[in-house]
Amino acid sequence: MGLLSRVLCLDDFEPMARRHLPRPLFGYIARGMETNLSRDSNRESFRDYRFIPSVLIDVSRRSTATTVFGHECAAPFGIAPMGLSALSAYRGDIVLAEAAAEANVPMIMSGSSLIRLEDVAAASPTAWFQAYLPGDDSAIEALIDRIAKAGFRTLVITVDVPMAPNAESNTRVGFSTPLRPSVRLAWDGLTHPRWLLGTFARTIARHGMPHFENNYATRGVPALSANVVRDFSDRGHLSWAHFGRIRRQWRGTLVVKGILNVADARTARDSGADGVIVSNHGGRQLDGAVSPLHVLPAVVQACPDVVVMLDGGVRRGSDVLKAAALGARLVFVGRPFGYAAAVAGRAGVAHGIALLQREISLDMAMLGITRLDELAAERHLWRREPNG
Repeated sequence: MGLLSRVLCLDDFEPMARRHLPRPLFGYIARGMETNLSRDSNRESFRDYRFIPSVLIDVSRRSTATTVFGHECAAPFGIAPMGLSALSAYRGDIVLAEAAAEANVPMIMSGSSLIRLEDVAAASPTAWFQAYLPGDDSAIEALIDRIAKAGFRTLVITVDVPMAPNAESNTRVGFSTPLRPSVRLAWDGLTHPRWLLGTFARTIARHGMPHFENNYATRGVPALSANVVRDFSDRGHLSWAHFGRIRRQWRGTLVVKGILNVADARTARDSGADGVIVSNHGGRQLDGAVSPLHVLPAVVQACPDVVVMLDGGVRRGSDVLKAAALGARLVFVGRPFGYAAAVAGRAGVAHGIALLQREISLDMAMLGITRLDELAAERHLWRREPNG
């Protein structure tokens, strides 16, 4: 196992990634927006709940499996979409997709990725695709057609990015899209030789300069450039009417990601969504937005006829079970798997998946359940009162 023998939980990947990655790349993954309030609150929200276990129950035969959209997954979690994964890990999107497919858990490919979506679909036919909608109808239609032709069966539309967020956090760590060549950026790379040779130079030698491949139906700008500007559409005019047109065009499973408002969840359902992901984008959009876990129960109650999922702050098996008890059919985990891919590639991601699944199984035994559908908030969770 070597390096991975020191990784006992998902959190152990972060300090390793901090040492391995250049400052701008680690900062891009790690930081939220502005004060990091939403990012940190996502993690803290799980502390508001405690378990009420049952004892002397035969838990010798337990299953962490769950069925979502007709597919039985080995565990109730998946890998969240993460942009620029191929810049922090060699062939990062493929590494994440293949490890998830091997473990039989979902992986959502990011629209802000640097590997062609067709290549990821070929490597992992079970992967989902997350789209950031372009700014005009014809570009949206062309992108949806491309995703369908690639073979993706589940499309995730992220709706919480009406425009690019405040760049303050990225500016503080020297990150931009595209990255701008500079003496400091060169120094950051030279002082991290494992990343420089094993990821960046290896990518350039075998695949050329990475580009933003999947924001549109056509290729976007390079990931490193002194003068080009990333083609980030203004999406401020997009509405539920656009989503309705996508629903009529897309024949597969359709999920809306970025829901925090019960009214929006109902609108998504009424507009034809098969599922929603309750999410504040990992604290990377509106700083101060409510934690997904705190609004999850209300969304589940309002929309019992769609698959409700969650991302944000999940790090332990106990977190997964708390979200499941509150009604989440799946939860998605981002940053830790990004770190795992950066420091140890596919083996790192596989190790992280196995650790989290093992924690879920152990916690189920301690809780006194053998199947996830036995979980119920009223029986298994106690919520701490505010300031309690």
